[in-house]
Amino acid sequence: MLPEHMMFIGLAAVAGAVVGFVGPRVLGSRRVTEANELAKRIVEEARKEAVAQKKEIVLQGKDEVLEAKKAMEQELKERERELKAKDKKLEENSEKLEQKLENARQKELDFLRVEKEFSRREKNLEDLEVQLQLRLDEQEVRLQEVSGLTAEEAKERLFAEVEARTRHEAARTMRVIEAEAKETADRKAKEILASAIQRYAGDYVAEQTVTTVSLPSEDMKGRIIGREGRNIRALEAATGVDLIIDDTPETVILSAYSPLRRQVAKMALERLIQDGRIHPARIEDVVAKVEQEIEVHVREVGEQATFDVGVHGIHPDIVRLLGQLKFRTSFSQNVLQHSLEVASLCGMMAAELNLDVKKAKRAGLLHDIGKALDHDIEGSHATIGADVAKKYGESKDIIHAIAAHHEDIPPKTALAVLVQAADSLSGARPGARKELLENYVKRLEDLENIATSFEGVSKAFAIQAGREVRVMVNSDEVSDDVTYLLSKGIAEKIERNLTYPGQIRVTVIRERRAVEYAK
Repeated sequence: MLPEHMMFIGLAAVAGAVVGFVGPRVLGSRRVTEANELAKRIVEEARKEAVAQKKEIVLQGKDEVLEAKKAMEQELKERERELKAKDKKLEENSEKLEQKLENARQKELDFLRVEKEFSRREKNLEDLEVQLQLRLDEQEVRLQEVSGLTAEEAKERLFAEVEARTRHEAARTMRVIEAEAKETADRKAKEILASAIQRYAGDYVAEQTVTTVSLPSEDMKGRIIGREGRNIRALEAATGVDLIIDDTPETVILSAYSPLRRQVAKMALERLIQDGRIHPARIEDVVAKVEQEIEVHVREVGEQATFDVGVHGIHPDIVRLLGQLKFRTSFSQNVLQHSLEVASLCGMMAAELNLDVKKAKRAGLLHDIGKALDHDIEGSHATIGADVAKKYGESKDIIHAIAAHHEDIPPKTALAVLVQAADSLSGARPGARKELLENYVKRLEDLENIATSFEGVSKAFAIQAGREVRVMVNSDEVSDDVTYLLSKGIAEKIERNLTYPGQIRVTVIRERRAVEYAK
């Protein structure tokens, strides 16, 4: 708002302006007088109005000041309350910290007191240990004087007695425990295995792979070789088989890693000899036809194998590999016939154990599938077979049983153990496999030498075609309990040092004879 004197000056100026503007032109002196009075009234009214406005403004300013003062006081009170609350909290925290500090000091004092007590006890124990050692030394000296033995001699004698006693007790305990455990397990296992072997009427499966072709005359050798050897080179190139023509009368020897290629070469050569027309073009034509026939025959053989076992849903490529096993032998045992035998044995044992018979037969049939490829792929046939089964969507149990049947990986399922047992039965039964006479005799000699290498053994005999070792011991040197440990020791050494199909039984016999003559 403007000050009061400034308002007066403004009003007077306005009034003067009005009089000066109007007076000279229109009004006379009378009107000038009226105008002055009007101006005075206007000025008076303006002064009154200004005073009233001033009072109003002053009152309004006082009210605002009072309100601001009240707000400030209220804010100060709030802050004061907050400060008091914080002070109170700080005091409480300070008291808590002081209490904790006091507790910590008390614990420290207790710890120092306990530590001091432990130190005192430790010192007492050391003193007692020194005294005890002195007494032990005194007792040891007295014992040496009384027994006439040094400490080391007495210790060795004591250890020897404890060891002997412990060995006898351990052997007796082991024999009792194992006898109890095997009483039922062995009987059941023997029943299952005997039933499976008796029920399977397998043929004599050992056979030789034919690698020779008979010729009608010696002149045929020249025709097979051809002019400058072109016929024999064409045969070898078409079949992948080496033809060996030597001084053997009327015979050609076929040499190749793949039994399937040997069979193709054998059939093709026989047809060429029968036909009489032997030249490169004819050779290639005959070999191509034989390969087609062999391929069809392989699939038929594989399908027949799956039909005989009663296993269905096998991938066609696996069926083809099964057919190829007909031309593969292992230890002179036909692998396809061996696989069929293992499948049958697995099924019989699975039925006895209430397991899945179809799955057991499937695993047994496919367990050696890798042997169809192990000439071309590196690795064991078990690993190769597991990879093939996995590739063509076989179940995890089948894959694991194939991979574990020679313990390339540890068997973790009952199915894998069944395949292992059936594989061993098929390979170990009499007549299943052939082995060289020299190896057979050498294995029997090794068995007897291993048995006689143990202390206390007087004689050892390998019997049952090397399936059992019968050991005679000296009754004066070997007790009944030690015979049990001796049989286990011989069996473990045989497992470490020899390779053999199936299992070997170790029988230890201790016999005491008393002889007297009546005169």
